[in-house]
Amino acid sequence: MFRWIFTVMITISVCFFAYFTSPPNNFPSNSVFTIESGQSVSSVAKRLEERGIISSGIVFRVSVILFGGEKRIQQGDYVLRTPETVFTLVQRFISSDFHIEQVKITIPEGWTAIQISEYLTSKVVGFNSKEFLELAKKEEGFLFPETYFISPFATSGKLVATLRDGFDTRVSDIDTIKNSKRSLKEIITMASIVEAEGRTTESRKIIAGILWKRLDIGMRLQVDATFSYINGKNTYELTADDLKIDSPYNTYFYKGLPPGPINNPGLDSIEATLYPTTSDYLYFYSSKDGEMYYGKTYEDHKKNIATHSN
Repeated sequence: MFRWIFTVMITISVCFFAYFTSPPNNFPSNSVFTIESGQSVSSVAKRLEERGIISSGIVFRVSVILFGGEKRIQQGDYVLRTPETVFTLVQRFISSDFHIEQVKITIPEGWTAIQISEYLTSKVVGFNSKEFLELAKKEEGFLFPETYFISPFATSGKLVATLRDGFDTRVSDIDTIKNSKRSLKEIITMASIVEAEGRTTESRKIIAGILWKRLDIGMRLQVDATFSYINGKNTYELTADDLKIDSPYNTYFYKGLPPGPINNPGLDSIEATLYPTTSDYLYFYSSKDGEMYYGKTYEDHKKNIATHSN
């Protein structure tokens, strides 16, 4: 009798174990499950159960403990191609086994949030341009141009955070920024203008010196580059009427820096802004062939335009 009862109990236990560790019948094959940064094991378990990926959140949490993974579960996107047991999932989450190939993206210096959004449309599955721009425009100037490897299923929030982290890693700790009399936003705003106006390290440093000088003496910046943020026009497309547009980004109309960066500058432009070249120049002109011409006076500037505008 006792042996029979023991056999029944073992059988029930095995069935119970198999039921709660095996994948549910409604397992969402060919889907993606995302673990966010800082998510607790309980939160992950609840979401897995809600998605029909596991049958029991409790069994998942116990399994995590058995595998010593309470603090080892890794954030990221996990592709679920076929049904998997609780144990398999736990091992994958601990070892960052995403079953997914990362996508390489390269953000060039000087791109705006809009340009980045257009580029990511072909790189990220289900990319939401509107959602991305709502977040990215708040970080304009701080979306660091560099090469990244991302999940093809990355959310807008994750993408913006990745680009901002790139900035924080490469830029924020520069001692000159920490010790500057100017704010980080002012520095990056100026760097974005320098990025748009200059074409070489040397020209960027000279332009930065000229523009900082204009600010210091109370002169309007009078740069054409900010119009790309107003109406999309470049220097050679601007008209006299464009220069009268009432916008805080119109530096012919308003003194000081514009409200914020007009693009996302690269490290070279940021460093040129931090370490500008001191000169006697107060004006600069870039010809269509990319050559830079400088002038000490407005008369010099007009001569440069007249001589090199064709």
